[in-house]
Parts: sequence; C-alpha cells; structure tokens
Amino acid sequence: MIRPDLSLPIPDDITAAHFIGIGGSGMSGLARMFLDRGIRVSGSDRADSKALRELAQLGATVHVGHDAANLADDVDTVVHTGAIWPENPEFVRAKERGLHVIHRSQALYWLIGGRRLVSVAGAHGKTTSTGMIVTALRDLGTDPTFVNGGVIAQLGVSSGSGSDELVVIEADESDGTFLLYDTSIALITNVDPDHLDHWGTRDAFYAAFARFANEAREAVVISADDPGAQRVRAALTHPRVITFGEAPDATVRVSDIITDGPVSFRIAHEGRIVDAQLPVPGAHNAINATGAVAVLLTLGHELESAVRAVEGFAGTVRRFELHGVERGVSVFDDYAHHPTEVAAALAAARTVVGDGRIIAIQQPHTYSRTQEMYREFAEVLERYADHTVMLDVYGAREDPVPGVTGELVSGAFHDPSHVHFVPDWQEAAEYTAAVARDGDYVITLGCGNVYQIIPQVLEALGRPPAPASAGAGE
Repeated sequence: MIRPDLSLPIPDDITAAHFIGIGGSGMSGLARMFLDRGIRVSGSDRADSKALRELAQLGATVHVGHDAANLADDVDTVVHTGAIWPENPEFVRAKERGLHVIHRSQALYWLIGGRRLVSVAGAHGKTTSTGMIVTALRDLGTDPTFVNGGVIAQLGVSSGSGSDELVVIEADESDGTFLLYDTSIALITNVDPDHLDHWGTRDAFYAAFARFANEAREAVVISADDPGAQRVRAALTHPRVITFGEAPDATVRVSDIITDGPVSFRIAHEGRIVDAQLPVPGAHNAINATGAVAVLLTLGHELESAVRAVEGFAGTVRRFELHGVERGVSVFDDYAHHPTEVAAALAAARTVVGDGRIIAIQQPHTYSRTQEMYREFAEVLERYADHTVMLDVYGAREDPVPGVTGELVSGAFHDPSHVHFVPDWQEAAEYTAAVARDGDYVITLGCGNVYQIIPQVLEALGRPPAPASAGAGE
C-alpha cells in the first residue's frame, strides 16, 4: 500500500496520463474525465473488466497486468491509487523517469481547478448522497461535473464533465485526502469511526472531520442524528452550519418515515412541509435524501422543487442491486462493508422481502477492519439476516493477519446455526442454493469482489434443489 503524499507538486499541464489501477470505479471515472479534456490516457489493472473495455472504446490505451513496458514514452504524469504497492513496476519506472507521480485525489484536485465544489463525506451513505445530489441538480437544470464512488444507475457512469461551474464529488476520508480539496459546501452524512489503520485513534478521525467542515468556504451540512457527527459539530467554528435528520431541532427535518416497500417520508424546512417517496427502500435512504435536499437548499433551490428532484433518484450500482431471480429466489448485491452499512442494507431488505427470508453472503473487507469489528459484524448479521454464509476476508491492500479470517466473524455468533463459514466459493454457492427457498432474498455484502460469486449462486439456484446441510437456519 502507498500512502498518498499530498505534498508532492501537481503539474500545471498534463498532456498524457497513465493510470495504475485504471479499472477501479474512482480511477475509471477520473480517466474518463481526462479523456473528456482531450488528454491522452493509458492505464493498467490486474484483471480485465467492463470499465477497461469501455475506456478502450473511448480511446484510452489499456493493459491487463502491471508491467513497466506499459508506460509509454509520451507519458508525463502517472496517477495511482493507495491500493498499489511500492514495488509496482509501473510506479517504479515512473519514479526512475522523473515523471509527475500523483495520487488520484491530486488528479481530481487538478480537474476541479478552483470551481465551486460540493464535497460529500462520511463513513456511510456518501455514494448514495452524492448520486442523489447529482441527479437532482441535473433534473433542476444544472449541469455539474461530478465524480462518485459508484455508478449512478440512471446515468450509467460514476463521473461526468459538466458545463457549469459547480462540481460534486464523493470525498474520501479513508486516507485523509478529503482534506486536500478547496470545498465550498461540505456534506457530512455521519462520522462512524473507521479506517483506524490510517488515523490511529478515534480522536484523530473526529478531528479530521472537524477540520474538513471548518475549512468549507460557504456552508456545512451535517447530520443532526448521528452521534459521531454531533461530536464533530461540537468542535465546529464555522459560521454557517445546516443540520438534517429526525432530531426535532434539525434545520431540515425528516419525519413520518414509512418503510413498507418504497420508503416514504416528510421533509420540513422553515415551516414548510413536503411529502416524499423514493423508489429505493430503507429508512437510511430517507435520511440520505434529506441531506441531499439540505444541500440543494443551500445552493438556492426551493424545498418543493428540491424534494421532487431527489425523488427521481434510481439508485447506484452495487447498492441493493438486483442481479437475477432463480427458483423464486431474488439475488441482490450491496457494497456494505461496515457494520452500520450492513445493518442498513439488511434492514432495507427486510422492508420489501415480505414473508421471505434474508440470506446474507458476507465477505469481510480488510484484515484490520475485520479484527477491529468482527463482533459488531456478527451482531448485526445475526440480528438482521435469517442466515449468513460467511466467506473469507478480502485483504485488498493489506497483508494477511494470523487468525483473522471469516471464521473469526462466524465464531462470534451467539447461535451457530445462523451462520456457516465457507471459504470455498463454489461450495458457498451450492450451500446458499440449498438453503434458499421461494420468496427469499440472497444478498452479497462487501466492497471487495464478492459480487463475482453471484453467477455461481444463480447457476446453483437454477439446478434442482438439494437437501440443505445442518445449520441452514429456519
């Protein structure tokens, strides 16, 4: 893993950029925007993907696998993620050639170029909230530039170059890069301590969010409900703070949340009340929508038009996304990788599953998070899912830690009949198909590659059912 060095100079001009890890959702979005600017783009990733093929169609030169030879002679700038290792041959060659080597956040900073910026930060909900703001602004006649952490369903992309001066981004707190940007309006969805491998302590995590908010040039929009956000709010010195949530004193208040099917609710601001409904389920999405509306109000839009615009949001890819139905079993995927996110995703599923059961396929993400939060993962999975199929840890940028596996989570369940640790994916798919019955929801959970098990699950469901082994849980 390479920690971003934000002190490195950012070039004034870029004519040819090479992206190491170009297939990721954030990196592919940046590469697309560089192409929009007329910049020559090349890049590599360890595996082929739809993102690589789409970029190739747009004119980028893409490579599967990392090799120093991928770095063409005309490249003047190399963009990388923190997920690569210092020994990456393209990274090493770029250093040897004396090229500008910048973190993806610095590439985004260069693209923003001093325009009016809305930065969305928070441990959870920022991808959805960013998507809501972007789609609503477009519906309201604004054409913002945007960079999101996930593909916005109705736009089919995670980023886009707009014609207006407004830019909307999902700002990443995991490595501190959200402090790099010159933010005009800061939205903080919540502050649930995470990424302590970077921050070290919870106090440092809270302090970073307070700095992010206080440095916003125009306004801070922050949750009135989340305990961590309230701790940050107490440290704010900003002259303009707008709160949102269910709290009675929230500046923009949501109430009467009904989660039976598509979530419906009311939003109130300065004595006006507007009823709303979203096509996506879950009380957490009503909260996200309220934060998005608060940002739109801060940008000068009226309450009624802001709510109507947010209602058009159709979701983001890998957020409770339906992939198929076999034998009456619906198979979904969700990016949730923190206990709070897992609880929200499964609670949302509960509102629409009816008499069916919820079978979670959980892939813990990173050894550090799993070691820190395995009890919390077990608690929310046991509470919200009827049964859990536990895969092994997706290490991402981290080296394995002895004793930290998916079994650490499954072993923390109070009732072992509610969980089954299956490190082999084909066995996990077969087991899931044996457990599932007509009307059930199967949901893969995690921000690693867990979604890649879905074809195996659907294929196993498509075969005649076999008797489930012990521990299927009723």
